[in-house]
Amino acid sequence: MRGFPDTEFERRTQRCQTLMAERDIDAILVCTEPEVRYFTGFHTPFWQSPTRPWFTVVPSTGKPIAVIPGIGAASMSATWIDDVRTWSSPHPEDDGVSLLTDCLREVAGADGRIGLPMGPETHVRMPLDDLDRLRSSLNGFTDATDIIRSLRMIKSEAEINKHSHICTIVSNAFDELPNLVSTGMTERQAFSAFRAEILRQGADEVPYLVGATGPGGIGDIIRQPSDRLIEPGDLLIFDTGSTFDGYFSDFDRNFAFTHAAQDAKDAYRAVWDATEAGFEAVRPGATTTTVFEAMNTVLKANGSLGNDVGRMGHGLGMQVTEWPSHTASDNTVIEENMVLTLEPGLLWAPGKAMVHEENLVVRADGAEFLSRRAAPELPII
Repeated sequence: MRGFPDTEFERRTQRCQTLMAERDIDAILVCTEPEVRYFTGFHTPFWQSPTRPWFTVVPSTGKPIAVIPGIGAASMSATWIDDVRTWSSPHPEDDGVSLLTDCLREVAGADGRIGLPMGPETHVRMPLDDLDRLRSSLNGFTDATDIIRSLRMIKSEAEINKHSHICTIVSNAFDELPNLVSTGMTERQAFSAFRAEILRQGADEVPYLVGATGPGGIGDIIRQPSDRLIEPGDLLIFDTGSTFDGYFSDFDRNFAFTHAAQDAKDAYRAVWDATEAGFEAVRPGATTTTVFEAMNTVLKANGSLGNDVGRMGHGLGMQVTEWPSHTASDNTVIEENMVLTLEPGLLWAPGKAMVHEENLVVRADGAEFLSRRAAPELPII
């Protein structure tokens, strides 16, 4: 289940090159971890270091070319990539810029159009001075966000299997949670116990774990844990993005300790029902805005005081959040084999929010849950 056959990367590259031909783009440059990994299979935690830039060039034909610091040569050469060009880095005076410029000129020609993702949810991972030098040497770039976005939004079955596996792991960990946490513990202790359980169940990493406890309700659900003691009547939310072989799950669960007030139970059922409505709305040909509206209609009917989070779910993949977004104006057409989250949030009283999230894959006849569906009633620990 780990890794991919070379045919996976061949298909990705060929799909990219077909779109490039339609846009009259001669080469595409990518330089962020998920894009480099998408085209090469180069998977390393070394991206945590900001010192060195890493580049991959997708030509109009043939395999991608890696232009990377020499420290990564052995790992990159172990992928399906044949052409690995290196320099000794760090070298601030010319940290790969000349080597990359030469490569792009070689594959695109002197007057070729070179694509670079520039739009929302992309970034350029090199110093701005280096980017300016590259721009001036190559007569600029054309925005290739739409190409990268369309490629990465649609998952292969091999990718979906990785999502399914990590969702099962985290679902199993959530099932164990009532045996791990209790009143009298601190938030920090509860977080540590849950993180350890996710890892014990088989996750590679738990890079994203947020949540909170609160007496009868929770306002800020994305903060770091505190030393606050958990008390009877508290609510708990854990929202985790965990990974297996570089692919994420991203869903949450809510619990109450000892007992829960009726308004909290009602809020929980409201977001559960909103998730059901969103699930029923997900199908090929529908839009992310249709899904948003289906969930928001349920929330409004249950006394929503508004939602300023901006969206109610998103794409999922090699990053914990990817394109598209379920918003009132996104209007992305949903396609088969997208992996999405549904995340309705209800502010049912000032300072009291309830958020519910599930993960799914889009199939020809509708949606299929990847996360194990939460209980329809608020669980009591």
